[in-house]
Amino acid sequence: MSVVHQLLPGWLLDHLSFINKINYQLYRHHKPCCSKNEPTSSVHSNCLQMDSTSFFGASATLIASDSTTKPENEDSRNCEIPTQKYVFRSELFNVTKPYITPAVPKECQQSNEKEDLLNGVKKEISTSIIGKKRKRCAVFNQGELDAMEYHIKIRELILDGSLKLIQEGLKSGFLYPLFENRDKCNEPITLPLDTCNLSGLCEMAKHLPSMNEMGLQILQLREDDMTVTEQDLFSRVVENNSNFTKMITLMGQNYLLPPKCSFLLSDISCIQPLLNCGKTFDVIVIDPPWQNKSVKRSNRYSYLSPLQIKQIPIPKLAAPNCLVVTWVTNRQKHLRFIKEELYPSWSVEIIAEWHWVKITSSGEFVFPLDSPHKKPYEGLILGRTGGKTTLPLRNTDTEVLPIPDHKLIVSVPCILHSHKPPLAEVLKDYIKPDGKCLELFARNLQPGWTSWGNEVLKFQHVDYFVALESGC
Repeated sequence: MSVVHQLLPGWLLDHLSFINKINYQLYRHHKPCCSKNEPTSSVHSNCLQMDSTSFFGASATLIASDSTTKPENEDSRNCEIPTQKYVFRSELFNVTKPYITPAVPKECQQSNEKEDLLNGVKKEISTSIIGKKRKRCAVFNQGELDAMEYHIKIRELILDGSLKLIQEGLKSGFLYPLFENRDKCNEPITLPLDTCNLSGLCEMAKHLPSMNEMGLQILQLREDDMTVTEQDLFSRVVENNSNFTKMITLMGQNYLLPPKCSFLLSDISCIQPLLNCGKTFDVIVIDPPWQNKSVKRSNRYSYLSPLQIKQIPIPKLAAPNCLVVTWVTNRQKHLRFIKEELYPSWSVEIIAEWHWVKITSSGEFVFPLDSPHKKPYEGLILGRTGGKTTLPLRNTDTEVLPIPDHKLIVSVPCILHSHKPPLAEVLKDYIKPDGKCLELFARNLQPGWTSWGNEVLKFQHVDYFVALESGC
C-alpha cells in the first residue's frame, strides 16, 4: 500500500512502495516436452495485424513476461520461468535534507514576512557555498502579492495537517529523525541519459501515414517474443491486457510495461486515437506542462498555452459524473485560469482543492514553508462533470463518498522532475470500484490506468530500475 497513514487532514504516502508493489517480475515462457505443440496467437490490433517497415529503421521488440501468475501445475500448457525481477531505484527518493534551509530563525522569518507583505517589499536571504549571506530587496509584483495572500490563507492548514501526519510517520518508523540520516552516505546519483527522446520521436511520427485512415486504433500486446515496429507504437493506443509484465525495446532503449495498462504515445496533435478507442473514463488526472520562467530558461520540456490546454477534449473523454483532477503550480495565474476558464469550458464543477506537501525522509519541508520563492507544496483542483452530488454505485446500495475540501497528500518526493505521487489509493473512496482511469501528460504507467503523453514511457525506462536477481 502506498498509504502509510490516513488521518483527518489527509494521507502520508510512500511513493516508492506504490511502484514496487506492481512486482516487475519478468518470466520466460517455455512449453514442457510432454505438451502438445499448439500454435499461439501473435501481437494483433483490434482490426487487423500490421506488417510494416519502421519509419525509424529499427524494430521495437516485445518480450512478454508474467508479473503475478505462475503455472498452477505441471500439466499446464506453458511454463513460466522467472528470469529477472526489477524494483525502482530507492536512491531516487533519498531526500534526506531540505533543498533550501531557512537562513533565519523561524519565529523571525514569520514575523518579518508579515511586515514585508504590508510594506510591499520582499527580502530573500540565502547562504552561499562559502557561508556568506546575501540580502536582496525588491518590490513585490502583483503575482507575488497574490501568491503571498493565498499562502497566508492556507498556511496554518498546511502546517498543522502536515505535522500530524509527519508525527505519525516518525512514530511508525517510516520517517527517520535527522541525526539518523546524517550517518547515511549521500553518493552522487547518476540518472539515465534521455537517449531515446520520446517527445522528439512523437514529433517525427507526425510524418507517418495516419493510423486512423488504416483503421488501426488499438494494438494489443499478448504473446512473448513478438516483434513490432516503432511505427506500430506511435499514435495508437497500446494495451497490455494480460497479467504479464512486458518489456519493449524502442530505439534501442528498454521500457517495462506493467500488467493491465494501456497507453498512447503521442503529442497533443495526435490525441484522436484516444477518442476513437470507444472508452470514456470515470477519473481523469491531468498534469499540464504549465508555462513558467524556469521552463523557458532550461528548455527542459515544451509547454502549452492556456488556449491549447482548453482544447483538450475532456467532455468527450469523460463519463457521466467523471472526477477531473488537475495538478497546478503555486502561480495564481494558473489557479485562476483553472477555476474561472478551464473547468467552466469543460462543464466541470469545482468541488475541492487539495495540496501535495513535499517533505524529507526526516519530516522537514523540502523548502521553507514561508519562502517567498519556492513553496514545499503544490495544488490539485478536483471537480466533477456532474456536480457535487453523491453517486450510487452499480448494483449496490453503497454511495461514493462526497469529496472533502483541503485534504493533504504528504510524501517524500522523487528527485526526478515532475514525478508526481500516485493518486489511485487516495481517490478510491470517491470513485466506482470498477471505474476507468485516465492520466493525461503522464510520464509513467499504472496497472488499471490508461496513460497518454509524448513522454508517457519516460519513467518506465529500465535504467530507473534495479535488477534484483538473474534468471536461469
